[in-house]
Amino acid sequence: MNKFNATIVMLLVASLAITGGKSIEKRNKLIGSQIAIFYPSDFNPGANLPSLAFEKEPTAIGEIPLGWKLVPSFYHVGKETCAAFPVGEGVSLYGTGEVTGPLLRNGTTIDLWNTDTPGYKRADGKRLYHTHPWVLGVRADGTAFGIIADNTWKQKLILTDSIRFISEGPAFRVVIIERKTPQEVVMALSGLIGKMYMPPLWSLGYQQCRWSYEPDSRAKEVADGFINHKISCDVIWFDIDYMDKFKIFTFDKTKYPNPTEMNDYLHKRGMKGVWMIDPGVKEEKGYSVYDEGTKQDNWVKDATGKDYLGEVWPGKCVFPDFTRPKTREWWSGLYKNFMATGIDGVWNDMNDPSVFNVPTWTMPENNINRGGGGLPEGSHLRYHNVYGMLMVRATMEGILKANPDKRPFVLSRSGYLGSQRYSATWTGDNLGTVEHMKMSIPMSLNFGLSGQAFNGPDIGGFGDKTSPDLFAQWMSMGVFFPFARGHAAKGTNNKEPWAFGPEVEKACQTAINRRYRLMPYIYTLFHEAATTGMPVMRPTFFADIKDLKLRTDDENFLLGDNLLIVPKWAKNNLIPKGNWKTISVNGEDSKNDKYQADILQREGSIVPVGNLIQSTAQYSTDSLTLFISLDAKGRATGSLYEDANDGFGYKKGEYVMWTFTAITKDNMVNIDVKQTEGTLKTKTKLFKIKLITKSKVLEKGWLKANQLKVKM
Repeated sequence: MNKFNATIVMLLVASLAITGGKSIEKRNKLIGSQIAIFYPSDFNPGANLPSLAFEKEPTAIGEIPLGWKLVPSFYHVGKETCAAFPVGEGVSLYGTGEVTGPLLRNGTTIDLWNTDTPGYKRADGKRLYHTHPWVLGVRADGTAFGIIADNTWKQKLILTDSIRFISEGPAFRVVIIERKTPQEVVMALSGLIGKMYMPPLWSLGYQQCRWSYEPDSRAKEVADGFINHKISCDVIWFDIDYMDKFKIFTFDKTKYPNPTEMNDYLHKRGMKGVWMIDPGVKEEKGYSVYDEGTKQDNWVKDATGKDYLGEVWPGKCVFPDFTRPKTREWWSGLYKNFMATGIDGVWNDMNDPSVFNVPTWTMPENNINRGGGGLPEGSHLRYHNVYGMLMVRATMEGILKANPDKRPFVLSRSGYLGSQRYSATWTGDNLGTVEHMKMSIPMSLNFGLSGQAFNGPDIGGFGDKTSPDLFAQWMSMGVFFPFARGHAAKGTNNKEPWAFGPEVEKACQTAINRRYRLMPYIYTLFHEAATTGMPVMRPTFFADIKDLKLRTDDENFLLGDNLLIVPKWAKNNLIPKGNWKTISVNGEDSKNDKYQADILQREGSIVPVGNLIQSTAQYSTDSLTLFISLDAKGRATGSLYEDANDGFGYKKGEYVMWTFTAITKDNMVNIDVKQTEGTLKTKTKLFKIKLITKSKVLEKGWLKANQLKVKM
């Protein structure tokens, strides 16, 4: 008997001992098409429900059919509760959220316990800021499954000859999704845990951050730098030093005496401002946030029932208990005056939650969250992993109340399975090293495969001094991540694109121009993510799920289905089958460029490309270039989504989905443009055609929609 079989037999014996010989309990049901939920016999609803992962409580629709492929084994080891699943030969494992390491998760052990971890140095990078108790499995034939452990408690995920969730909390239920493709599994996951909301267009532009731009004159200087250097940019970020002694919802009267004027300054230049808010509230009588929160009894308690005090940036702090509806309502209300200064977006950091003066860097596990509104009282061991998620939920609700006609933008460092319903995220405090640059690709890919489509790393690396060559390499690749922000820590070199000299500045300008030219395509992908749950950034194997060589590709990645991004440093040359053609979206020659990633277009596709703009404030789809790569039959298709770029009119049908179809007949390519969805009225469009052939690119334009013909 091999190791795999021995392990499974042991687990089954343990499971049968618990269930009394029943392999499937009466509570085990189908909750969707090819989606099953399984309960251990000792499941205690009060210890696990309501679920914070699922958008709504699953409802049984029928019995689990005989021959169901994956059945969990529930068992106990001492005080730990466990669920295990067999892993067949040739199964590739992905997902698991935010973890360092390769794209393929086989052979990995992950600690599911959100942790402040500068440089990813704690637990060897296998315990970071997010918890996603989720595994995506892809079999050799391309069929796929997904497993959710509906459990917020501290746990481990072990991916060896079996998939094991080992929890320090009570017995938990699991959900299993079966589908024909991994794409279908990811969409089914999002159907359960919710999809990201449609972001404002400006949040998809390039963004610049530092800890910190101070005083406000320095932030203005950086904003003007992008305009003076003719480098596109949409957002300047404001880290903790804008605050009065790090007290949240305050402004330093010397460094940032007039935040309204600062935001107006950005708005007049077509930019936005995103400002940081942490959860730690300074313990200081006379400070209104502390006084109000204390009066309303809003703080997390220690094991004795007293307000828990932990040290963060302001010194001793109390922490809002976001399990309490009244606390969330109070927290939401704090954003009214804050957003009234013209702030466009909010950055919730340190919400793991991080605590400085203890070895664990977080609250004690026996702290008490008092719950309410259906959430029971529970220990920090239960609610730690969802602290950040509950915080950003309250933040988003507050921003919506303050600005009901604008789409909110919230960035969160910490989260849990389902956090995409409330916020975007980034991969935390990385370093300016080649290793972390390369690692950012599989990290972001697995985030997307775990339901969090809107994510990306700190371009250039947050910590450490970054070399000019590395910064250029990173920017040339990083502009194609869903979230594109450059960031730098105190004590590091300046990491604005022009800070490294003319050669790097030119490389950054070229790279960022490429992102902005592709904005019509990228915005369409975000609409797809918000409606179907498909990630914006996708693993190469999505282009051919049966090609086993692609299963380990963590150097290249797909942007949507139609573009393959190949970084200049990539060595594996794992290009999917088919006639992928290198394209130039802004006149760049990537094949002969020292830094620029190659963009390869899939045969049979049409990609809409916009005009060069300084920021998305100038965004328009009135004139577009259509990059057309015909398949072997001389055909190609593509789409374009457009709406008002902000607000919620799109929910009432005020949007347009265009479809493009190219058909070749008698050596003539005819391109048909149709409005297939939506009621938004738009101007007459002009199109330029770039038809990619075997030997050259045929160009024609500008033409109206009824004139789109190109002779081969």
